[in-house]
Amino acid sequence: MNVTTTTIAAIATPVGRGGIGIIRLSGSQALAVVKKLSHKKTFKHRYPQLCTWKDVNDEVIDSGLVLYFPAPASYTGEDVVELQGHGSPVLLRALLRRCIDLGCVPAEPGDFTRRAVENGCMDLSQAEAVVACIDAATERAGKQAQKHLAGMFGQKIESLMHTLTGVVAHVEACLDFPEEEIPELFLSQLCDQLKRDLCVPMQALLASASFGERLFSGASIAIVGAPNVGKSSLLNLLSGRERAIVSDIAGTTRDVLEVDFEIHGIPVRLVDTAGMRESMDVIEQEGVRRAKEAADVADVVVFLADAEREDTWHFDEPFDIAVFNKIDLIEPSKHKCMNGISLSAHTGEGLDKLLNALADMLGEKLVDGEDVFVTNERHRIAIQDAEHYVQAAMPMLLHEEQLDLAALELRRAWSALGVIVGVGDVEYILDRVFSEFCVGK
Repeated sequence: MNVTTTTIAAIATPVGRGGIGIIRLSGSQALAVVKKLSHKKTFKHRYPQLCTWKDVNDEVIDSGLVLYFPAPASYTGEDVVELQGHGSPVLLRALLRRCIDLGCVPAEPGDFTRRAVENGCMDLSQAEAVVACIDAATERAGKQAQKHLAGMFGQKIESLMHTLTGVVAHVEACLDFPEEEIPELFLSQLCDQLKRDLCVPMQALLASASFGERLFSGASIAIVGAPNVGKSSLLNLLSGRERAIVSDIAGTTRDVLEVDFEIHGIPVRLVDTAGMRESMDVIEQEGVRRAKEAADVADVVVFLADAEREDTWHFDEPFDIAVFNKIDLIEPSKHKCMNGISLSAHTGEGLDKLLNALADMLGEKLVDGEDVFVTNERHRIAIQDAEHYVQAAMPMLLHEEQLDLAALELRRAWSALGVIVGVGDVEYILDRVFSEFCVGK
């Protein structure tokens, strides 16, 4: 069935009861369906109108507001109608069934946004930003998603593609007139342009990917160390609540304890582990084994030591950040002996320094403030491919006999970037991206 000739309908609000439930329709017959549903003949553009919706027996299904957005000035670029009724799952399903009886087709996941892409209302990177806006778990992630939705990331990619087009045009011109002698300086300048205007900005985008992807996928941080150094106290301090039991008795934490919070806008799962030590206690041995497993898969491992006890200052397993706890209990002159971050989980001293260090480990130091950056794996891989092709083309440009190969590599780079905004094998790209959407979006 051709999507351009069908009118789709779906419930656009989450599953469950709520104050308002919305059904969205898109397609050439959307308005006609709603007219039959409500027995109204006219609807003002972009103006909410109170209506009653009836079934085939002319009995009331529900009542609410109708909003009509005529093509092309709508989300999908087609006629779009929204029915805003009561948030009862039973009423919404009955209303949707009636829309289907009147000629609509049930929407598949991502159908509405897919039509927006196919009708030129947004590029593919903006469509993916719709999902990012929905999935954003922190305010910083939400702001970044909004920048992508506004087209800022797509504009960066299109600028790179425009530069590539210009370089390829120059190379193709050289190939079209082989009898002309090509100045060596000209080819060298093309290489310089590729490095300055393509490689440098692409490398900057790739550097931002570590932090950008973690804004949405999150990160895990494991706290490891000897028993009774304050791991549970640090977890409570970072999470802002008394999540773990704190005791002077060594070995209080027997299992892996997890708590979710955020660091500089990154969703973080913090893992408090059992104290690492030799023990004849079978339960404690299992806790140590699980602690090692948690450290192996964590994005960042924080080794925590007791500033008062030098026997806790050494750790045989790999770690990323060393933290010395309980500095409120020692003389300031002794701080110089410790190679790491000084902290008091009791008073909070040193907490900001630890949070900044963790954010840097998670990639924040590689991003340019709040600029738009790479936030998903698909974009990162595409830019990596494009940068690889450009790097391969640069030495070829310095040899006239390899100009055709250079042009081929640059065209590959252009195609790799085009995948991000939806240029290339469009059907394959769209099928892959929109499979991750929810129904009604």
